Amino acid sequence: MRLTRPVREPAPEAPGLHTGSGILRTALRRNLGAMARGTVLIGMYQAGETAFPIALGLIVEHTMRDRSLGSLALSIAALALIITTVSLSWRFGMRILQKANTTEAHRWRVLVAACGLQPVARDVDLQSGEILTVATEDADQTADIIEVVPLLISSLVAVLITAVTLGMADLRLGLLVIAGTAAILSILSVLSKRIGTGTREQQARVARAGAKVADLIIGLRPLHGFGGNHAAFLSYRRLSTEAKSQAIAVARVNGAYAGTTLALNAALATAVTLTAGWFAFHGQITIGQLVMAVGLAQFIMEPLKLFSELPKYVMVARASAERMTLVLAAPPVMTPGRERPPASGDLEVDGVRYGALRELKFQVSAGEFVAVAAYQPRAAADLVSILAVNVPPGAYEGVVRIGGREIADLPIEAVREHLLVNPYEGEIFAGTLRTNIDPSGTSRLVAEAVEASMLTDVVALHREGLDHGVRDRGANLSGGQRQRLSLARALAAGADVLVLHDPTTAVDAVTEQLIARNLAEMRRGRTTVVITSSPALLDAADRVLVLDDGVITAEDTHRNLLATDEGYRLAVAR
Repeated sequence: MRLTRPVREPAPEAPGLHTGSGILRTALRRNLGAMARGTVLIGMYQAGETAFPIALGLIVEHTMRDRSLGSLALSIAALALIITTVSLSWRFGMRILQKANTTEAHRWRVLVAACGLQPVARDVDLQSGEILTVATEDADQTADIIEVVPLLISSLVAVLITAVTLGMADLRLGLLVIAGTAAILSILSVLSKRIGTGTREQQARVARAGAKVADLIIGLRPLHGFGGNHAAFLSYRRLSTEAKSQAIAVARVNGAYAGTTLALNAALATAVTLTAGWFAFHGQITIGQLVMAVGLAQFIMEPLKLFSELPKYVMVARASAERMTLVLAAPPVMTPGRERPPASGDLEVDGVRYGALRELKFQVSAGEFVAVAAYQPRAAADLVSILAVNVPPGAYEGVVRIGGREIADLPIEAVREHLLVNPYEGEIFAGTLRTNIDPSGTSRLVAEAVEASMLTDVVALHREGLDHGVRDRGANLSGGQRQRLSLARALAAGADVLVLHDPTTAVDAVTEQLIARNLAEMRRGRTTVVITSSPALLDAADRVLVLDDGVITAEDTHRNLLATDEGYRLAVAR
């Protein structure tokens, strides 16, 4: 399924957001300060960890040789200093890195979410559930690079200190550590590439399964209505099974990677220990150096494990960054103009050909209340999509003008401010009645909108009034209440030109009659277009345009059309 997500008028994009590696470079570049401080502190932690077995070796060496209580006390104080350094440097270093990680993940989440909230559309070949996964899991895994790089550097520092220290005791021990580390990383680099490839595929399949769940939740009632819930469940189970199989495959590779890492690190530590024991047995190193070598051999397993696992996290971060480019680098489907619409409320559709529309042409003067009786639902939906600029002007023939200016020449934000299209399926958000009617909290028409939409009975039902809680998608409201709440939101916006699509299909006839009268009264002097088959709304309009077979076939008042047009009477009479 191809989904075009709404996004804002595109600002100049930062270079580098078109590739996964570019996104990672951007994340690293704007966190250099935090990463530098974190690297220093984590490096101190690794150096302190390395110094501990070195200090033990020196203590054994000098205590056995000097047998001095003063030297022993000094050694104990040195150990206490090393332990304190290890504890504090790790704590504050990770605090800095995790704060930077969390902040960076938040930045990417906001940026991806902004692409779904901006008014100009981008051509994104993803479903909404997949975009949600990109904005959460992929953003988090991309930001992990902020911690990975300092840990990688600090682990390298620990390995180098270990190699140099052992090399000072015996050059062959130092060379053994360096050669063993290089061999381990070479072997694991092959597995890390497989993990990166498998992770990209796993994330894509999990996202598709999440998108399927979102679609099923939205369409649950219709599915039950025509008995399609079982088929939908089977479709989801297939996607979920694919995601599970891929997750198992990735987990298998991860397990092999972890097992191989542990085995190779243990083999290197064992080799260092046995080699040092052999040298001590033959008198080539001292007992203190043996203690130091054995301690370092045990210690080196931790930084080696971390050092060898980090390439895997780099591959995962890059895979997530590449998925984010699917949203961030998607091209806009239209380039907005720079003119501004005049204050006039004229609306003109001139020769539009799109979908079910054929050379559609009509004009609504400023302050006029016009109803469009569309005989085919598809034609009504196509007209709403064009007026809402969900379809870019280049995708259809003909033009739409606001105040004499073509939509293609106007900034999309200016179009949205001037022309408001309230769709048939108006979304209801979790919050309160008030926040659904006036999301920005700036409208002065809330009371009038509540009255005009006949939402007063819903407000009166609850002690909290407009502050009554609303669940996600309006789950605690009836269909008619949700529709009236959506209408109240459209009216409270006070747009110069308001287009409503079937705003009263879920309310009773008496309420519909009152809404039609209130709507005409509240919108007096402002341009209003209602696409509907409701007799009440058609009768309240100044004139009615009959949309049949993609063109306007008749134009008059509702009552005149009832008296003179048999087809119209059969289509709208109830």
